[in-house]
Amino acid sequence: MMAPLVYYSILSFILLFTLKLFLRIPRFKNIPPGPPFLPIIGNLHQLKDPLHHTLHRFSQRYGPIYSLRFGSRLGVVVSSHSLVLECFTKNDVVLANRPKLLIGKYLGYNHTSLLFSPFGEHWRNLRRITTVEVLSTNRLNDFTEMRKDEIMRLVQKLGVATYKGFEKVEMKTRLAEMTFNTIMRMIAGKRYWGEDCELENVEEARMFRKMIVEMVAIGGANHPADFLPFLKWFDFGGFENKVKDFYKRTDAFLQGLIDELREGKNAGDTMIGYLLSLRETQPQYYTDPLIKGLVLVMLIAGTDTASITLEWALSSLLNQPELLKKAKEEIDTHIGQERLIDEPDLLKLPYLQNIISETYRLHPGAPLLVPHHSSNDCIIGGYNIPRDTMLLVNAWAIHRDPEMWSDPLSFKPERFEKEGEVNKLIAFGMGRRACPGMGLANRTVGLTLGLLIQCFEWKRPSDKKIDMTEGVGITMPKIIPLKAKCKARHPIINKVVPEGATNH
Repeated sequence: MMAPLVYYSILSFILLFTLKLFLRIPRFKNIPPGPPFLPIIGNLHQLKDPLHHTLHRFSQRYGPIYSLRFGSRLGVVVSSHSLVLECFTKNDVVLANRPKLLIGKYLGYNHTSLLFSPFGEHWRNLRRITTVEVLSTNRLNDFTEMRKDEIMRLVQKLGVATYKGFEKVEMKTRLAEMTFNTIMRMIAGKRYWGEDCELENVEEARMFRKMIVEMVAIGGANHPADFLPFLKWFDFGGFENKVKDFYKRTDAFLQGLIDELREGKNAGDTMIGYLLSLRETQPQYYTDPLIKGLVLVMLIAGTDTASITLEWALSSLLNQPELLKKAKEEIDTHIGQERLIDEPDLLKLPYLQNIISETYRLHPGAPLLVPHHSSNDCIIGGYNIPRDTMLLVNAWAIHRDPEMWSDPLSFKPERFEKEGEVNKLIAFGMGRRACPGMGLANRTVGLTLGLLIQCFEWKRPSDKKIDMTEGVGITMPKIIPLKAKCKARHPIINKVVPEGATNH
């Protein structure tokens, strides 16, 4: 009898403690309206995937700003462009923090990396390093040939496969291979993906690929204890142990890269090599954990998003062949077929840029921007927002707001011919914590999509339109990976495919 008594005593204590904690949540006046919530769990039981769809449905009932209870946390969701401007202009400093979540503890090196660290001097230094030292225009220019080489490998493989006529190709894996290899070559000078990956340590490549798959899965999950504190005493489903194990393996992998480059092996012109050179003047600041944190943020933010954006863009064009034809005509007119598009040419191709902007609008890489956290009381939309509130911005809903966009659910690149229209996009966030990788993303997506249009003919595998259903994940993947029919365009593809390569 003792075991059941002890069990019920512990359970009763937990429930009383949690209820007491819940009742102590401040009841502020004039907070945004929201749906009714249950004791202890709040509205957690109502949050279904895809989350940005669920939050959009709430906004249709409760308005462009409303509140939710994430267990013991107060959350506020914003789904209006004007309110976003208010958040990240007037209230930008107050909302420049991040909520402390389990993934920030491990993947953010105890909340010290650029993505997860609180607003303050350390974050400002990280931001400066990223924008001035790592992702500046000059540094991106230094990596131009590296990016171009990876994109050309993608084009070359497609060219070999489709040189003799239309072939059905799966694009998700090909695009992911290109973006991951591009980022890793910039970071550490290594290629880890693809059949043509020449690497002495095959096991190292296998570990990296597994790590990336796990990272995407973990990044899209939430730990219940983040919102129900009493669950920190348990680990239902083993989530924390899973994240902790992933952190240990990832940390060891990244440490290996740093140690290798520190010893001068293939340091070259890599991001890690450059950060290690800065350590010579500031050894106390450019520590291994700081470098590993920056590298992990680059992997989280700079890989999956670019490949998924390209997949959505190509899918949209296949469903509207007239738009694909218009983009091809623009390239043929301004670039021709005597040479391949290069990065500087992107400025001469406004319609291609409009296609990318429209893809960012309908299919933003992060449909819910990275959560913000209020460091003080503030006012948004006339409502009181208490300190320690978690703020979510539904970029997906804002980009489809009929008050902001005409015919908002249709893919219409022409809408961005109107001056200033592109400034309404928030795919990369706003304010102090906006994504610093926008320049790199635009270059990678622009050149890749431009070359795919210039070098190939594209059509759907059948008369049926490409399925545009969204899958679940922080980067909003397609639920069905893109497969398309592709044929190399002659003579332009002859500049890419090596002579004799199509005979195999």
